[in-house]
Amino acid sequence: MMKTLKTSKSHKLICVVAVVAVIATIASACGTVAVTGRKQLMLVSDEDVLSLSNKSYKAYMDTVKVSTDKKNKEMVIRVGKRLAGAVEEYLKSNGHEADCKNFAWEFHLVRNREANAFCMPGGKIVVNEGLLPVTQTEDALAIVLGHEIAHAVAKHSAERMSYQILTNYGASGLKILLSGQSSASKSISQTVYGLGANYGIMMPFSRKDESEADHMGLIFAAMAGYDPQVAISFWQRMQAQGGKIPEFLSDHPSDANRIEQIKKEMPEAMKYYDEHKVKK
Repeated sequence: MMKTLKTSKSHKLICVVAVVAVIATIASACGTVAVTGRKQLMLVSDEDVLSLSNKSYKAYMDTVKVSTDKKNKEMVIRVGKRLAGAVEEYLKSNGHEADCKNFAWEFHLVRNREANAFCMPGGKIVVNEGLLPVTQTEDALAIVLGHEIAHAVAKHSAERMSYQILTNYGASGLKILLSGQSSASKSISQTVYGLGANYGIMMPFSRKDESEADHMGLIFAAMAGYDPQVAISFWQRMQAQGGKIPEFLSDHPSDANRIEQIKKEMPEAMKYYDEHKVKK
């Protein structure tokens, strides 16, 4: 009986030590999202994610046709570059300068009637021609591009892949991966490539990620001097599209909830917008 009691206490102690070790290990792998300040788990390197992103982007672009509409192509590039410039200026001024080296911004308009857009990690953004009749103005386009840029800045793909690795390997794998033990670490790192475009890069984001991108995108548009207030009418037009929900909206909160949340975040965005007008 005494031996069993001692064994039980030993097991409990081991469990407590293991939990503390895992918490400490996870804490060492945490990053911070710009603008929102949210802490996030990061177990994959920027290099790994960007490598996957570039491969997935090339594979996707091989399947589509680039728009021949010169005027709209130039608009997408113009708005995108203006946003990217404002975002990088903000990052450099707020302790995220190191992240800027990972961005190689590209903005492309493709021939697709679906009202959709997406951004690869690293800053390669694709806009469908079908989105422009809904955005209607450059300010509304900036709301969409700001949202997509936010996914890249917040490293949502890397975060999602990190949680999947933690799920697959648990605490022991996590410790090995972060310790850099060559053979085991290399084996676990291959999980990143196993996930690839099927999970970390091209899959729709979670509602949490989408809501965060809404918030950050609103701020980014305002920083660049685009009126964030147009976000409300834009999402109302998207809601009026009806029919099949496009991938761009599939994992978002309901349109009604989204618009209400944007209204709550509008005062913060307007501060950035007003500051930009003063500087200008």
